Amino acid sequence: MASTSDIRNGFCMEFNNDIYSVVEFLHVKPGKGNAFVRTKLKSLTSGKVIDYTFPAGHKIIDVRVERRKFQYLYKDEMGFHFMDNETYEQTSLEDGLIENADLLKEGANVDVLFHAAKEIPLSCDLPQSVQLLVTYTEPGVKGDTATNVTKPATVETGAIIKVPIFINEGDLLRIDTKTRAYLERVKK
Repeated sequence: MASTSDIRNGFCMEFNNDIYSVVEFLHVKPGKGNAFVRTKLKSLTSGKVIDYTFPAGHKIIDVRVERRKFQYLYKDEMGFHFMDNETYEQTSLEDGLIENADLLKEGANVDVLFHAAKEIPLSCDLPQSVQLLVTYTEPGVKGDTATNVTKPATVETGAIIKVPIFINEGDLLRIDTKTRAYLERVKK
């Protein structure tokens, strides 16, 4: 059993018959009245994000989770299939457990969060950024980089992202997996 003083980013708790992870938190001590903790919580089962305010000292049921390294193998009608890097056992995850799953490339290493007591996969965290090849985009315009104009580009996994207009087919890009934003063009 934990309290509001234990809340930090990534903290997992049982709340409203679901398991939530803390995305943001803020301890507030107003000049008048009691202190409280304002949080943004993400459900690890549905992906839904909620805002909730806990009074200071409120008791919370913490959930012990384990983060394990897995390698992405393939996707089929059963979901996404992964292999444990240590035991070589395979497991599959549903589409809803992986945020921005269309940026996942075969062979990529990911972190899968497991409920330690029940051995149930809760979510899958992609790396901070991925390198993907542009398979289709409109032809680029050389020298037109002064403005922040973007165009859609399809990458090798089938995802469509916004890129600057000087990007061409065959370019290797680094893409942020949280925001789906173009970061840079990678030299081959």
